[in-house]
Amino acid sequence: MQVGWIYNEPVKKMKKYIPSLKKSELFHGISEGEISSLIKCLGCLFKTFDKGEIIYLSGDLVREIGIVISGRVHLVKDDISGNSNIIADISDGEMFGETVVCGGMGVLPVTVIAMEKSQIMFLDFQRITTTCSSACTFHTMLIRNMIGVLARKNIMLTGKIEHITKRTTKEKLMSYLSEQSLLHKSSSFEIPFDRQELADYLSVERSALSAQMAKLKEDGIINYRKNYFTVIKGIDLF
Repeated sequence: MQVGWIYNEPVKKMKKYIPSLKKSELFHGISEGEISSLIKCLGCLFKTFDKGEIIYLSGDLVREIGIVISGRVHLVKDDISGNSNIIADISDGEMFGETVVCGGMGVLPVTVIAMEKSQIMFLDFQRITTTCSSACTFHTMLIRNMIGVLARKNIMLTGKIEHITKRTTKEKLMSYLSEQSLLHKSSSFEIPFDRQELADYLSVERSALSAQMAKLKEDGIINYRKNYFTVIKGIDLF
């Protein structure tokens, strides 16, 4: 599936998306007026997806980068047994598909699913990397920002690998919670996953995860209510 069928909204209507786009790392340091110009320059396309709707299927050929304007999407990889592994949770201002199109692969190795009603903006990668005829400084900044996004995405995926390569469910869970605590700069924080999603993200059985969470809570290491966690004391994972 490709996004050529997605309608292109009139420029005036696109202006309502600019505050959301300001949250994106891709547009860091670019003013609202410049973003408005870039939207015209890049020929952006917009589409709303309902909860549970598939945006892309694994194996689809893609040439566009998606930015979540509102809502939340998951990148999911299914194994040969049908087990789902959540690769990433993508929320407001974040993007997906950039590593595939930037790497020249074209074929998406994951399925992209809307986890709630989501508004997505699609950008043609070729237009991002090719500066316009006026060689505007903010287009050059856009390219620089894209390089930064790719670098940070690589760091994020390296972190996930670090979690799932731990030997036990306890170590995987505490590795993830420790990372979230550092990212939020607080011992208390909210994660974007429910229990099944967290199990899928860490590549563990939900029952084993729930049992380990209960044990860690009983031992006074963590506390939690739904998806809100507090790390009371850390444990040595190495």
